[in-house]
Amino acid sequence: MGQYVDVTKQSGESFAAYLSVPAQGSGPGLVLLQEIFGINEYMRGMADRYAEEGYVVMVPDLFWRSGPRQELGYDEEGFKRGLALRNELVEDLVVEDIGDTVRALRARADHAGGVGAIGYCLGGLFAYLSALRLDIDCAVSYYGVGVQDALDEAGLLKAPMVFHLAELDKYCPEAARNAIRTAFEGNELVRIYDYAGVDHAFATHGRDVYDPAAAGLAYSRTLLVLRETIGPRYDLSALWDSHTYYEFEARDVPATMSTMVDKPYVNHIPTMTGGVGQKDVARFYAHHFIPGIPEDTKMIPISRTVGADRVVDEMLFCFTHDREIEWMLPGVAATGRYVEIPLVAVVTLRGNKLYNEHIYWDQASLLVQVGVLDPEHLPVTGIEQAHKLVDKSLPSNELMPSWPDSKGKPVA
Repeated sequence: MGQYVDVTKQSGESFAAYLSVPAQGSGPGLVLLQEIFGINEYMRGMADRYAEEGYVVMVPDLFWRSGPRQELGYDEEGFKRGLALRNELVEDLVVEDIGDTVRALRARADHAGGVGAIGYCLGGLFAYLSALRLDIDCAVSYYGVGVQDALDEAGLLKAPMVFHLAELDKYCPEAARNAIRTAFEGNELVRIYDYAGVDHAFATHGRDVYDPAAAGLAYSRTLLVLRETIGPRYDLSALWDSHTYYEFEARDVPATMSTMVDKPYVNHIPTMTGGVGQKDVARFYAHHFIPGIPEDTKMIPISRTVGADRVVDEMLFCFTHDREIEWMLPGVAATGRYVEIPLVAVVTLRGNKLYNEHIYWDQASLLVQVGVLDPEHLPVTGIEQAHKLVDKSLPSNELMPSWPDSKGKPVA
């Protein structure tokens, strides 16, 4: 998606930066700050990903004085070379280069709004220093190395700041993490997130320490501060409603796919049906999902939670089993039975497009309701599950044989 451009310094010198712009043509600015491995595939990929989120992204070459466009691998040789390049840096000059990048971003015709900075490892330190010394609107530090040595400037911080800290990080050890927490205790501009059981660089895919769950959580938290401070702000609820309209009402596959990113994925968790990528997801919708939607399908909303990059929808999914529903009841012929099933959709968006759907329901309750699972002597329920969801006064604990025995017993 991106390309290299030159950033011209006030001195007249120039250095390279990787640039990625959003499909809609303009957006707030974002400076991504590299690890010690230079502007490698990971950094370019993250720049493209944030461009999908709606940002004009620049990744400045922080090592240019030692040699332009260094790109290192994650092997021992790359690590040694990266440390050597790190030792050649002059921190004040690097902050100056980042300031030049910020000015270059603000001068672009496709820049609209504020500017934020996100840094990883080495870049995590410089994201923090940039928040202290430059005119930026927010900053995010992923496991920044050396932040604890610059905490005497902590009082200068005037922009919202996020720190992502890893429990097993030997490059930002416990003492350093505690110093960061102490320095910003009570500072409402700062959010510090701890990630248990993960190591330094847990957000870098392609490395052995990559942890997708922690990386995904950190990414959402990063987007939250970006959206709050520099935007862009999307109506995620309306985007999700548009997608479901094309699925269930219009039953229009091209229109449905137009609401999704270039590489979406869909996963109906109980049956593991769906697809990955435009081709497979479109095939799934066209030949297996949309034809399998019963005629009288109705979705009754229960609750909806909207975050920085996702929507969590809780509903009752109601239908008559008038056909084989391959995505929900694969291999089960139509029974003609009426079903009400609680269903939860966890939908992630990138910018103004859907990225993925995780759809959950209780398969046991569904099988009971269509008559292919006998609930006797099994800890499962049928339509009673749906009724209890909307009427809290209905009895609880009826599947627990010992529930009556605890009546009147002390609770402490």
